[in-house]
Amino acid sequence: MSDLDKELEQAAAAVDVPATVAHREPALAPPARKGNLGLLIGVLVMAGAILSLMFFSFSRSSAYAKDVNELMHEKDKYAGSDRSVRVQGMLVKGTLVHRDQPCEYRFEMQQAKGGVVLPVRYAQCIVPDTFRDMPGMDVMVTAEGKLTSAGHFEASTIFAKCPSKYEMKEMQKGGQKAPHVSQMAQAL
Repeated sequence: MSDLDKELEQAAAAVDVPATVAHREPALAPPARKGNLGLLIGVLVMAGAILSLMFFSFSRSSAYAKDVNELMHEKDKYAGSDRSVRVQGMLVKGTLVHRDQPCEYRFEMQQAKGGVVLPVRYAQCIVPDTFRDMPGMDVMVTAEGKLTSAGHFEASTIFAKCPSKYEMKEMQKGGQKAPHVSQMAQAL
């Protein structure tokens, strides 16, 4: 054997650890990084903050959706509360009144099939074009706001449903005009 072979054997023998020594000494794990743990904790805190912000902001901004009869049946639950309510019903014919100073609209709503009447006050000057008291035409109204302890509804937003094009075709056959067409356009 050459000197090179002997040197290789000695080097290999020095590197080889006997099996008895390997079982007695535990292998050392690489040290854990503290940065990963801090990053995980930071992400969890941010996720918790975002979820709680979303939960609390949505619960306050959500509105209950009721029809007139349901709202008046549960009047004690909603009267005087800070919760916003969305109520839907038909405009009672002949009740729409507009005042310029202070600018407001007052009207009454009721369920489509009759029932309890809800007085509504809308303290703004601008209403949708389709919100008109038209003879021979039922106007579906959705109002969002709060029910006062006095029993009337303080609306902050008003929506009026325009009849569909199919309903309007049937109404036009009977000689009626669309509720959002101005009086000048109807005269032409």
